[in-house]
Amino acid sequence: MTAATEASSVADRELVLTRIIDAPREKLYRAWTDPELLKQWFAPLPYTTPVAEIDLRAGGANLVVMRGPDGNDMPNRGIYLEVVENERLVFTDAYTKAWEPSEKPFMTVILTFEDVGGKTRYTARVRHWTLADREAHEKMGFHDGWGQCADQLAALVAKL
Repeated sequence: MTAATEASSVADRELVLTRIIDAPREKLYRAWTDPELLKQWFAPLPYTTPVAEIDLRAGGANLVVMRGPDGNDMPNRGIYLEVVENERLVFTDAYTKAWEPSEKPFMTVILTFEDVGGKTRYTARVRHWTLADREAHEKMGFHDGWGQCADQLAALVAKL
């Protein structure tokens, strides 16, 4: 496999959302890493986030529970692969905690927070294990859902 073919296959399995948010990157990073703040914006309304547990370090576990309007909970477990304060967060659901493999890995998320003159270029790259997983995530409403959450994130950090 050539480097170009390998890069192409990663791109085929990736969904990306980028926004310029009118807030310094420290505020966005804090909203992603402070459990009480994360609960306020993480799920697209009318969904809520009643539980957010964060062990913010490479290898640290996280648990975020989204609750649907019907009361059903959707727990999302994972671990952090990379933590660079105010710049980058990388996490995956391939492991649940203490490097225990999950039953069905779905994605790795690469978040970047880039300073652009007092605002932040916020980029969420979501890489999936398979093309079918990427397509399923897209059909679930990735762009609308993650877009709505980015709007909720922007509204929250504007008040911090």
